Amino acid sequence: MDDQNRLGGFLKDRRERLDPAAFGFSGRRRTPGLRREEVAQRAHISTTWYTWLEQGRGGAPSPRVLESLAEALMLTETEREHMFMLGIGRPPKARPASPDGVTPRLQRFLDALNLIPAFVATPHWDIIAWNDAARFALTDYAALSKHNRNILRRMFLDPETRAAQQDWEDVAHYLVATFRAESARAGENDRAADLLAELSAESAEFAAMWACNDVHSTGEGVKRIRHALAGPIAFEFSSFAVDGRPDLKLLTYNPAGPDDVEKIRRLCRAD
Repeated sequence: MDDQNRLGGFLKDRRERLDPAAFGFSGRRRTPGLRREEVAQRAHISTTWYTWLEQGRGGAPSPRVLESLAEALMLTETEREHMFMLGIGRPPKARPASPDGVTPRLQRFLDALNLIPAFVATPHWDIIAWNDAARFALTDYAALSKHNRNILRRMFLDPETRAAQQDWEDVAHYLVATFRAESARAGENDRAADLLAELSAESAEFAAMWACNDVHSTGEGVKRIRHALAGPIAFEFSSFAVDGRPDLKLLTYNPAGPDDVEKIRRLCRAD
């Protein structure tokens, strides 16, 4: 079975799972779920075009049509990605991160990392969740406004954050390169445009690094800081995708050596 037929079967299956009453559709039905014309109406496409898609003879739909179908069929993020892979052979652009943070389960995971600073960030390096170890060792995000919980803004515009980096220029280049790569992957949006305009206007160093056109994955590496209370601390950092949320990344900062572990332990005990 080719991908067009698989897409048609997937659309039909999801259509038949929906409750018509939940969408204000009434009338007696011989089959479960929404009618084809009702899905087409919700997706703002023609019934004929939608019928052809279900029958596997509509050709490759555009990303815009697939996005409309994802909304019309109330797909989850995983279902949306699967539909895009069947329809056009590539995943969709990531949706903007919710400003409300992460799920309680993910927050509990962060909190369980007692001596490993960790946080969750958007493609624009907005920090939306963190644990106590990150608050003590890296930045007290809870004490900051949402506007200031942005690592790019703090790295280029906050003197204390800059002074705390043992390798500021390398860190700054890395942040700008990941911002460029991940913003392109996420697609154009106001958040990225506003942040780019602000930093370009207020930091000549940011503007120069942005002009280099470098791109980088978040990946993994070593981070060294100068902590105001504990002195130098080295971390091995790693990044992970958040399942079902391609717009988010989880970063963990594992203390690099026994001395670094002890410093984190003392900082956490001092609270």
